[in-house]
Amino acid sequence: MAYQRLDILKGKQVLVTGGAGFIGSNLCEYLLSHGISVVCLDNFSTGKRENIAPFINDDNFTLIEGDIRNIEDCRKSCKNVDYVLHQAALGSVPRSIKDPITTNDVNVSGFLNMLVAAKEVGVKRFIYAASSSTYGDHQALPKVEDTIGKPLSPYAITKYVNELYADVFHSVYNLDTIGLRYFNVFGRRQDPEGDYAAVIPKFVKQFMKHESPIINGDGSYSRDFTYIDNVVQMNINALTTTNTEALNTVYNVAHGERTTLLELTILLKEYLSEFDSAIKDIEIKHGGNRIGDIPHSMASIDKAKQLLNYNPEYNISKGLKEAIKWYWENLK
Repeated sequence: MAYQRLDILKGKQVLVTGGAGFIGSNLCEYLLSHGISVVCLDNFSTGKRENIAPFINDDNFTLIEGDIRNIEDCRKSCKNVDYVLHQAALGSVPRSIKDPITTNDVNVSGFLNMLVAAKEVGVKRFIYAASSSTYGDHQALPKVEDTIGKPLSPYAITKYVNELYADVFHSVYNLDTIGLRYFNVFGRRQDPEGDYAAVIPKFVKQFMKHESPIINGDGSYSRDFTYIDNVVQMNINALTTTNTEALNTVYNVAHGERTTLLELTILLKEYLSEFDSAIKDIEIKHGGNRIGDIPHSMASIDKAKQLLNYNPEYNISKGLKEAIKWYWENLK
């Protein structure tokens, strides 16, 4: 991956909150590979130490073990920092339905703490992980940034509140922000374990164990699955853009295509069968639809292309092949 204007970050320090998580660790890896100093803040509630193990001895890497719900941890992590990539959050719609209080504490109170800490030290730019869940019950496709519906889960509410707070912190405190609405990100280091595992790594591991994955519903629900390298590209472009018109707004981060859950499982079986031919014969089962799920999601990425020179290199097929290769090498 080679993106624009990385020279802007030379000699600067970038804070990645949630840096031991799936997306955060990939951002840390990319920045460090280009000689950029990184501070990682993580409480390891969902992040994993093995995700950052390759960086621990890098002179450009600093780990701060702390919690964004603690304002002093946020202030400590922001000290001498020039830019923030805020990835720390408690994801999962089902988790937020089961425990809305903790989701709100992390995603809203923690987000506000980070904004305050960043504002106090005068960071140059605050890039944050927003979510496609913000589109809620708005049914039109593709999803365009300026048109959203009512949130369908506590998680969706928290991510929309993030956007509102970011807008206020720009207008009141002149903090430059960019929100990135992620659409179903997948790829290396995404955790296949736990009750709230994302569908791709969960199904991959089940297929590898010769177990039958269970699709929620009839498989017709569709998503704009987005490979991790596209997300890294978008974050770096948001960090380094010199286009002032691109600041203080939100962008979809996706590929701009949709794949049904049934199509996804067929692709997973096909690509995994190249490593284990028995997988092609595994049965796919169906269960009920999940509460809070939207039927279809697909993004317009025109705004990101126009203002941030976003050019996603990985469609669902190319991304899945890369992800499956990584899982096959690391989960066996």
